[in-house]
Amino acid sequence: MLAKTFYGFEEILAEELRSLGAGRVKTGVRSVSFEGDTGFMYKANLCCRTAIKILKPIQDFRVRTEEELYRRIQKIYWNDYIDVKDTFAINATVSGTIFTHSQYVAFKTKDAIVDQFRKREGIRPDIDTKHPDLRINVHIQNDWCTVSLDSSGASLHHRGYRTQTNIAPINEALAAGLILKSGWTGHSDFLDPMCGSGTMLIEAAMIACNIPANLNRKEFAFEKWHDWDPDLYDTIEAGALKRVKDFKHKIIGYDKAPSVIAKAKQNVKNAQLEEFITIKEQNFFESKKEGSDFLQMVFNPPYGERLPVALDEFYKEIGDTLKSSYPGTHAWFITSNMEALKHVGLRPSRKIKLYNGSLESRLVKYEMYEGSKKGKYMNKE
Repeated sequence: MLAKTFYGFEEILAEELRSLGAGRVKTGVRSVSFEGDTGFMYKANLCCRTAIKILKPIQDFRVRTEEELYRRIQKIYWNDYIDVKDTFAINATVSGTIFTHSQYVAFKTKDAIVDQFRKREGIRPDIDTKHPDLRINVHIQNDWCTVSLDSSGASLHHRGYRTQTNIAPINEALAAGLILKSGWTGHSDFLDPMCGSGTMLIEAAMIACNIPANLNRKEFAFEKWHDWDPDLYDTIEAGALKRVKDFKHKIIGYDKAPSVIAKAKQNVKNAQLEEFITIKEQNFFESKKEGSDFLQMVFNPPYGERLPVALDEFYKEIGDTLKSSYPGTHAWFITSNMEALKHVGLRPSRKIKLYNGSLESRLVKYEMYEGSKKGKYMNKE
């Protein structure tokens, strides 16, 4: 199988899959290949925090022309996967010089499938791009084509708990990846000082308690497959829930807008995590660290893309607040605004290249130490 992810999260996803019990795990670019049975496919969809799709390849072959693609797709016996009364959708991706139009590849694949049914049964299955019974993925790299079934359906970042959002909500799988990149596993207090709709807080709580990432999700694409085994899925889910653990520290979110806080609290309630997460109406720049214990901070400040902010001053205030008010803290945040980042006024100990959607970004880490001269930054790494 193949798990798709974001650039920079391949190793994290590989480790997730290994810890769940996957075999022959191998990282690619924005993807990780692995082996497992049907039950493991269910488990990967349910539990992987940084995966956005789990694909099950059913055929691969060399292809150099559109006619050859049509013939090879027709050789697949599609009745194994779909009935004539079912609906299907095709997603195609291409790279290289032979095939350059993904939509045309999808169109050619569709023709091959419906022509097979029409020839055999006199009628054809319909296309439904929103809620199909079967999602098919066609990937062509140079002259090598892989045809897969999409076991996930809608991207796995759609966890199911977020019914309220703000102007620039962070992708749930991206948030989980940032938190895992920061090394946080539930060993300390956690703060998101600009929590927005609460995504970072919820993902942090689910990591700390080892709650399956997609426990609240409404459905997966594999539930419409011919071999769907609900009893096996229930067994997999029950096994995952047995590994849920308690969490003794605090997870706190700040935001200065009451309307934003109301949305975040609703999402936390949807995720059934109210006992672990506290959200306060608080301007981060007027806040101080609570207590003397170590604090992990992960957040997603404005980049200036969708939220109008005087960014140079805003990022300077981030640095000033960390320096003056947050000793004993490791602060991580992601931004695509490299110019504004210079105004933080602190030297990061880590700077990791990532993407937030199409935006090239950096995940940066600042280590603030207790008792350092004038909050001087020290780099241990």
